[in-house]
Amino acid sequence: MRWRLIVIDMKKKVGRLEFECTNLWEEEDAGRMNYGKKETVARGFASCYPSMAFSNASLLSSCSLYKLNPVLFSHRRRSVTLYRFHLRILKPRFLAVAASDNGVFTSPEIAKSFDFTSEERIYNWWDSQGYFKPNFDRGSEPFVVTMPPPNVTGSLHMGHAMFVTLEDIMIRYHRMKGRPTLWLPGTDHAGIATQLVVERMLASEGIKRVELGREEFTKRVWEWKEKYGGTITNQIRRLGASCDWTREHFTLDEQLSRAVIDAFIKLHEKGLIYQGSYMVNWSPNLQTAVSDLEVEYSEEPGTLYHIKYRVAGGSRSDYLTIATTRPETLFGDTAVAVHPEDERYAKYIGKSAIVPMTFGRHVPIIADKYVDKDFGTGVLKISPGHDHNDYLLARKLGLPILNVMNKDGTLNEVAGLYSGLDRFEARKKLWSELEETGLAVKKEAHTSRVPRSQRGGEIIEPLVSKQWFVTMEPMAEKALEAVRKGELTIMPERFEKIYNHWLSNIKDWCISRQLWWGHRIPVWYIVGKDCEEDYIVAKSTDEALKKAQQKYGKDVEIYQDPDVLDTWFSSSLWPFSTLGWPDVSAEDFRRFYPTSVLETGHDILFFWVARMVMMGIEFTGTVPFTNVYLHGLIRDSQGRKMSKTLGNVIDPIDTIKEFGTDALRFTLALGTAGQDLNLSTERLTSNKAFTNKLWNAGKFVLQNLPIRSDASAWESLLAQKFDKEEYLLRLPLPECWVVSKLHILVDAVTTSYDKFFFNDVARETYDFFWGDFADWYIEASKAHLYQSEDQAIASTSQAVLLYVYENILKMLHPFMPFVTEELWQALPNRKEALIVSPWPLTSLPRNLTAIKRFENLQALTRAIRNARAEYSVEPAKRISASIVATSDVIQYISREKDVLALLSRLDMQSIHFTDSPPGDANQSIHLVAGEGLEAYLPLADMVDISAEVQRLSKRLSKMQTEYDGLLARLSSPKFVEKAPEEVVRGVREKVAEAEEKLNLTKTRLSFLQSTILVSE
Repeated sequence: MRWRLIVIDMKKKVGRLEFECTNLWEEEDAGRMNYGKKETVARGFASCYPSMAFSNASLLSSCSLYKLNPVLFSHRRRSVTLYRFHLRILKPRFLAVAASDNGVFTSPEIAKSFDFTSEERIYNWWDSQGYFKPNFDRGSEPFVVTMPPPNVTGSLHMGHAMFVTLEDIMIRYHRMKGRPTLWLPGTDHAGIATQLVVERMLASEGIKRVELGREEFTKRVWEWKEKYGGTITNQIRRLGASCDWTREHFTLDEQLSRAVIDAFIKLHEKGLIYQGSYMVNWSPNLQTAVSDLEVEYSEEPGTLYHIKYRVAGGSRSDYLTIATTRPETLFGDTAVAVHPEDERYAKYIGKSAIVPMTFGRHVPIIADKYVDKDFGTGVLKISPGHDHNDYLLARKLGLPILNVMNKDGTLNEVAGLYSGLDRFEARKKLWSELEETGLAVKKEAHTSRVPRSQRGGEIIEPLVSKQWFVTMEPMAEKALEAVRKGELTIMPERFEKIYNHWLSNIKDWCISRQLWWGHRIPVWYIVGKDCEEDYIVAKSTDEALKKAQQKYGKDVEIYQDPDVLDTWFSSSLWPFSTLGWPDVSAEDFRRFYPTSVLETGHDILFFWVARMVMMGIEFTGTVPFTNVYLHGLIRDSQGRKMSKTLGNVIDPIDTIKEFGTDALRFTLALGTAGQDLNLSTERLTSNKAFTNKLWNAGKFVLQNLPIRSDASAWESLLAQKFDKEEYLLRLPLPECWVVSKLHILVDAVTTSYDKFFFNDVARETYDFFWGDFADWYIEASKAHLYQSEDQAIASTSQAVLLYVYENILKMLHPFMPFVTEELWQALPNRKEALIVSPWPLTSLPRNLTAIKRFENLQALTRAIRNARAEYSVEPAKRISASIVATSDVIQYISREKDVLALLSRLDMQSIHFTDSPPGDANQSIHLVAGEGLEAYLPLADMVDISAEVQRLSKRLSKMQTEYDGLLARLSSPKFVEKAPEEVVRGVREKVAEAEEKLNLTKTRLSFLQSTILVSE
């Protein structure tokens, strides 16, 4: 047989009383006690029995423990009295519950704390049970989220952790609400990133991409993807993402590739896709155009070169000085511009300037208000082939466009003698020769915004290149209209302005990339024909050949465009291509489209979100989702962007190992929508403590429930219906208060969930659990569980503990899925997993009068606790109190006498309720807890008055000396005049603080001295 022994250990905690329980087991076969921490036990007994002392914890034999310990469990319920407290002993708790029997879950009764290593085990159990798939058993409208596909090359970072957390919160909430939920996962083929990774791998083997050829290289990339491509999805699982992995997609899989080709053909047939030469972001190393999103600008130190441009036909003194950071581009100059109102250069407008080092090539000197006459020299060289702004100006003015650069970043034949030189080598040589010819004015240090490739880190070159483009304006207008009509809601609302601004000023989209990895552009050219005029758009080579033969004869030869589509093109189809489009009869498309929410970072609102909206409307006739939820960026504790250079990157997997997934998720979810979140170790540590608090609360609840075999006890407990107002009104005050507060919380939290105010959900639930349930109700319930002789009251407290705790677990589950599921499974009579359990009912009864009354009891308790702390009353000491109140207040406060005594550490036999101050009021501490509720604490009960007077007198003398010293410093003119302002301000603040403390101490000392006089 095993016997369980609970030792009540009264420990001092500021402002409240806590019971620490230490389990001691007696092994019959060994015939001895097996102690966990004997010292803790000894201290526990010493605090309960101040008159007894234990010199050695080993003296606690099983016999002596039986004599001394008030709560020794046996098969019979026993009652004893301990220090004027009546304690009712509960039967041993049930052991394991249903789900724990399968080896998946661990009960808090067994484990000291939640084991993070069990998270993967719990996750696999959920997945094996099919909980991640949409369930239509309860009907209702589906709730659908398509996961933003991370790059297949990726490794989990905090940005991923943020979107996984927020989307999983949405999915788990709506799953519990009974809606069929689908969270559709997948990965992006990430054209540039993946090709770059594989090229580097091949380079380590001494192999170049061009040596392999396109077909073999693509084969190698697929092999790499099969081997390493699952890393990111496995890490997303680690975060608890409850997606339907049976529907996982990859942007290059067969279904999505078919959708991409279909979309290209449809847009081309409408005349929305065209080919032309325009300015793009060019990556010389990768030798491909890159999107604006893949260009990162950084402030970098550089050089500003000042160069003379002589005026044609003028004297040697007639020249314009131009300042540029990229002198090598002067070979592409087609004009020199000045402001029309700049008097310095008015005489040169209409003339020509001679471009240096070009053997006398002339360009016009023009006037345009685009030029900032106050910046630099006020003269601007126009190089339309190598600057985005110059390109737009040239198109407006009809200037020619010269390209001086090859695709690999070397200068071409336009640069004359500099042809073949790398752009940076050419810059050095050109400046040196400008100095030799007297055309170099000066060079100076200058900080400029440098565009770099997000993937390779190289400097991006603005370049005019022949590419494929999508005309965006017609589709943008429909996307703007969707927001105006309320068909699409963007959260936070302020991002609507950014969305509207981008779409109202949209440019055509360059969709071609000069890569080998990706969706090949479905265009075929005719050998011997002009590429721009004679090409065929088709779904396959066979179809293209048939079309070509019909037009040019059977002997025609064709070849496919070597470029691939921008990765964002396939991503823009993601919400519907993953559901079966272009097959609109597909079951998933019919059931789940349009989707419910698109959640992502605010930094890709235009590059991805807006494009999905435009494509969705274009191809399906409706917006692809009804809500857009934008989260902010994750920064370090100082608000800096995380980077390897700064060494401030926080790895999610390492964080999970140290703090647990639940603590990480809860921390991330506390951020406000659309705002950046500063992540710190302190926040994570705090929320790890929250996880532990949940666990310990679960342990307390379990330890105070009837044993599983006690059918009558469970029947009585489960028969209590807290959703009925008449039943709620009959509950004791603490129980009525906490149930009412819970019902209010459920309504507030449900509303916040529905409005996507997840930080409010987290904060409100956290405050209720820690502040109301753990700090107040659990402590108050001990009076009914351990001291009440009424079995019905104890059963009610047990029922309330279980009811409130299980609803807390439900509300926290979307945020903290692992620890809540583990705790849920440890509770008795669980018919289903927490992940699929019904959401708490809303609009349940609440008793506002009970809430106000218990708040009065709390105020009274706090006042007494503060007085005890102020007078340094020993934690274990019970004191007397006279509670003065109106008759109605006394009526409900006196009914909770045992609760008040327990929470305030009062002597049960010395608590008096009255409607007027007691006779010894002038020798008591007077506390005002609230209107119509006061307390008098006899001072002699709390401290040795004479000793306290002596202590305070000494303290007062010391404080007065310190105060006088501070005043003396402020009285010195030299100090006030010569000391730094912040130092003087600091001294003044110290004086004010010292004066306040001095006055408080004088008041207290005066009160004690008057008490002595009265007693004499």
